Amino acid sequence: MSKLRAEGLYKVFGRRPDEAVADLEGGADREKLRAEGTTAAVIDASFAVEAGQTFVVMGLSGSGKSTLLRMLNGLLEPTAGRVLFDDDDLTALSPRDLRQVRSHKISMVFQHFALFPHRTVLENAGYGLEVQGIPAEERVKRATEALEMVGLAGWEKSWPDELSGGMQQRVGLARALATDADVLLMDESFSALDPLIRRDMQDQLVQLQKRLKKTIVFITHDLNEAMRLGDRIAVMRDGQIVQIGTAEDILVTPANDYVASFTQDVDRSRVLTAGAIMSDPEEVLGTTADDGTTLRTEQDLLAAAPATVGTDTPIVELFTPCSRSGTAVAVTDGDGVLVGVIARSRLLAALGDGDTGGDGATPPSPGGGDAPESAKKVITGA
Repeated sequence: MSKLRAEGLYKVFGRRPDEAVADLEGGADREKLRAEGTTAAVIDASFAVEAGQTFVVMGLSGSGKSTLLRMLNGLLEPTAGRVLFDDDDLTALSPRDLRQVRSHKISMVFQHFALFPHRTVLENAGYGLEVQGIPAEERVKRATEALEMVGLAGWEKSWPDELSGGMQQRVGLARALATDADVLLMDESFSALDPLIRRDMQDQLVQLQKRLKKTIVFITHDLNEAMRLGDRIAVMRDGQIVQIGTAEDILVTPANDYVASFTQDVDRSRVLTAGAIMSDPEEVLGTTADDGTTLRTEQDLLAAAPATVGTDTPIVELFTPCSRSGTAVAVTDGDGVLVGVIARSRLLAALGDGDTGGDGATPPSPGGGDAPESAKKVITGA
């Protein structure tokens, strides 16, 4: 059972929204409706978010991603479709029941911090608990623990204007964590931060997610951020979801030219994993290892491999072993069983635009962007 699910969501602003939905379902053009005074912000959006998953919605400004997010917690009422939370239809709840869900089950982290300047850091972190009616002593305890989780222990008595932008955003995150909500909705939460602080906040979220395993819906316009954070990614354009998949899916097999255009500047070496580019071990059986021995069995491969990695190892970690040895790197599963190999030529193909070839291989996307030339020089020894 999915933790959060959207089914056929539409959000139309302007005149006769119900008629506009019917027109869109019949194939009407979004721009034609806009010329008539109707804006279709979200069109037939459907997806499921599993418990403990980080689901990223990515798109340019005006793509509908923030409108979609606000329908997920009832801040905006869908024109059509429904939102299910633990299989309960949020769109059918009374305003009072919906407020209860927002107070206890779904928390939101905003782009511009949304802190109260007249409240201390501790009071800001505990605000959601205050709304829930939690007693003061328990509020202080939980808010203090949340601030410690985000690295702000010792700042409890400070005022928001005494903090940097990154620290203020940590307070906003702590406020959401303190409520112990099942779902976190994060709307461009790091986009107002400078690049170094933004990277630090991404690291913080990744580490927190490993520990807490929250269900997160994260909105961003930055594909690198989406690929770094998302277990699954939905790409939006003009109100519609045009592709849903893992970071590797979107990088390797973009649904169309629009999605492919986003991937051009992505560092493939940090997104693609060993499991995505490995070939069948049989492809190198019968070849010769560095020491001159013939690789006849899988045991021979494991013994001769310059490195053994897991399927989820980023290929950036394969540069050094592939540069030092002509023998393929071994890829094993969680039980240490050989499931694939990666030869130097295959790694180079994955970094560029060529097909990696072989059974079960997935070619890089057209225009997917090369890895830095320095990486290729490391591998080839140039």
